[in-house]
Amino acid sequence: MPKTKTQKQETVNELKQTLAKAKSVVFVNIQGLKAKDLVALRRKIKEVKGVFQVAKKTLINLAFGEKETKVKELEGEIAVAFATDDELSSLKSLYNFSKENENLKLVAGIFGGSLAGREEILTLAQLPTKQELLARLVGSIVSPMSGMVNVLQGNLKGLVYLLSNIKK
Repeated sequence: MPKTKTQKQETVNELKQTLAKAKSVVFVNIQGLKAKDLVALRRKIKEVKGVFQVAKKTLINLAFGEKETKVKELEGEIAVAFATDDELSSLKSLYNFSKENENLKLVAGIFGGSLAGREEILTLAQLPTKQELLARLVGSIVSPMSGMVNVLQGNLKGLVYLLSNIKK
């Protein structure tokens, strides 16, 4: 059953509101995806504080207005994933899901206000997360200090061992 004009306008308004809060946007082709897979995908996107919406290309185009994207030119049935917390979290979830389900295809995205093609978003999806990068940074800062502590402990242990041997 086709949507009424009011329902279509509500969909466009929802997309506009979500876009206003989004840090990044990813467009995916969901053609051939089963309903249960869509539900699972929505759940995964929601876990990373993202929003996943399926709408007609014309409605998505209306919502994006003067943005650089031309959704009508994208192939297949297009859905939109918005990242509201971390820029790459939704993209990573989509990428991992696409590895498990070949019917989900990453098409394009908007990061930092500019349009990114398929190859660019696949590269971004394979980058480590912000938390992983922070953990690596802390590890590299702490590593020299812990090495120094181990060296100093080795000298102290050697001294204690030497003194205990002299005492005997």
